Amino acid sequence: MLPETIATAIAPGAPVGSQLHGILRELIIHNELPPGSRLSESELAARFAVSRQPVREAFIKLSEEGLLEVRPQRGTFVRRISQAAVMDARFVREAIEADIVKLLAARPDSGLIEELRLQLREQREAATTDADRFIELDELFHKTLADAAGKARAWALIEGLKVQMDRVRYLSLLRFPMVKLTAQHTAIVDAIGAGDLEAAELAVRGHLREILSDLPAIFAEKPEFFEQSGR
Repeated sequence: MLPETIATAIAPGAPVGSQLHGILRELIIHNELPPGSRLSESELAARFAVSRQPVREAFIKLSEEGLLEVRPQRGTFVRRISQAAVMDARFVREAIEADIVKLLAARPDSGLIEELRLQLREQREAATTDADRFIELDELFHKTLADAAGKARAWALIEGLKVQMDRVRYLSLLRFPMVKLTAQHTAIVDAIGAGDLEAAELAVRGHLREILSDLPAIFAEKPEFFEQSGR
């Protein structure tokens, strides 16, 4: 069930189902609703003071995203993290973002570089004090690159695919190499600013492959959070 500290007020005017989806999605990604957690339509409807229909709508969308599973005669549960989905999302994300940084490096923009360096400064501060804030800044950094390249739709596609990657990121906060990742972001910005397409591509590919070395250790520490092979 939901943590007691979670706000349950629904904003007037906005679709209730979309709001519930967003709330539950964030709780699952942050592992505040860990894999195996059972969710009840009736209990959630009572908690948010809404009908069961928008709760059902949120459940359907979360199931489509691979975050919930319905077990006949047993209920609805938070799904374990799919390692295959994590790897597929990383593969697609790398391909898209490699082209994004090459587009930016082909026509360096001083205003963009200035904005990115301001973000890097904030990242360095958060890297030693606030892991949650660093992840927000990391998200902003990559979105800024996509928007600057005119690839907002491509970023929206990535956001939909990388939900399992995000679950792993929050699961690994204690081992998250934030200082190292900030250095990798800096290398990306430097390459774009220098107009070096090859260096920009290599920098972003190396950055996005960081999870390949982290995932086995995270799985070993929290095997109960992951789907077993063959499922």
